[in-house]
Amino acid sequence: MSQFLSMIGWSFLPKLATAWIQTIYYGITIRAGDPRPALGSPRFNYHRRNINILVVALYLAYTIYEADYDLRRRGSFYTDLGVPFHAADRDIKSRFRRLAALHHPDKTGSDASDSAAYFMHLKVASDTLQDAAKRFAYERFGPETVAWQKCVTIRDFVSRGVLLGILPHYAVVAGSIYVLGLLGYMDFGKFYRWLILLSLCVFEIQAVTRPRFPSLLDGLNFVFSATAAHPPYLPFQLIQLSRKLTITIYIALSQIGPLLVMDTSPSKRAVGNEDALLLQGLSRLEDITGQFDADAARLMDMEMAPYKGDAEATSNLQGKMREWLIQNTIHADPMVRDAMGTELRKRRVDVPAGAKGNR
Repeated sequence: MSQFLSMIGWSFLPKLATAWIQTIYYGITIRAGDPRPALGSPRFNYHRRNINILVVALYLAYTIYEADYDLRRRGSFYTDLGVPFHAADRDIKSRFRRLAALHHPDKTGSDASDSAAYFMHLKVASDTLQDAAKRFAYERFGPETVAWQKCVTIRDFVSRGVLLGILPHYAVVAGSIYVLGLLGYMDFGKFYRWLILLSLCVFEIQAVTRPRFPSLLDGLNFVFSATAAHPPYLPFQLIQLSRKLTITIYIALSQIGPLLVMDTSPSKRAVGNEDALLLQGLSRLEDITGQFDADAARLMDMEMAPYKGDAEATSNLQGKMREWLIQNTIHADPMVRDAMGTELRKRRVDVPAGAKGNR
């Protein structure tokens, strides 16, 4: 749990590194005398976002490498004795005898206390791996099972490990996630956080209660077998690495997730500003059009006010408007004028000579 809160606290450090790297980036890419992007400008925010994503990704990748390196450095009973996972009791006993002949305190010329401690460590490793129940418990819960004095059978070890180790751990982590969410530190990706936590809890329970190693562990160890530099994992080591990876994913959701959703590209920001200005202009044009329409309606009502209730005046107005429409709309139409002119010319051509009205 302390590692969980520690990594959450250290996740804020990349923000400081982002500002420092952005300053160096501008110092390299911008020539002397040229202006730098203004603080808060779209270009500045775009660079800040990309650099921040890169810094956080590198930091999280380093945390995973550090967790893996720590597991390899601490080793296991198998690596300390130099035997494979599938070694039989006979092979483990034979290997311990050879190591005891080399590292027994009476036969080493180095510090007696260090030799005695290392010899006792090898003896505990040998005794643990030669006991079926202790070997099962060690592979799934780690070296702390050596101190579980009251556990004898595999059922005892599994019950103690699940009830006093796994379930309390996830209860504390779930409570921490809930409290941090209330404080506003884990608003992004809440559903995925709980889904990952539940999936990891189910994976751990399945890994420590089954007689065989998890399929995921077998696949990883098969890959590691191709590279002699990386020793294979035991279930408890995979569980520890998975917990660190889960914390890394949580930090990624908090730090990188909102940055990926947020769009600070200068070109797209400019297009977005243009669209916003266009919408504002159309809204103002619509308001002005509505105002003109209302003013025209009021003027029409004012002009028609003298004719309300006067049938004779209204009839006279309608006649005048009909004449005006005929004279100014129908007769003024170019097609109507051309048709009338053509018809008049035909009448003048066909009329007999000397008849009236032929001009």
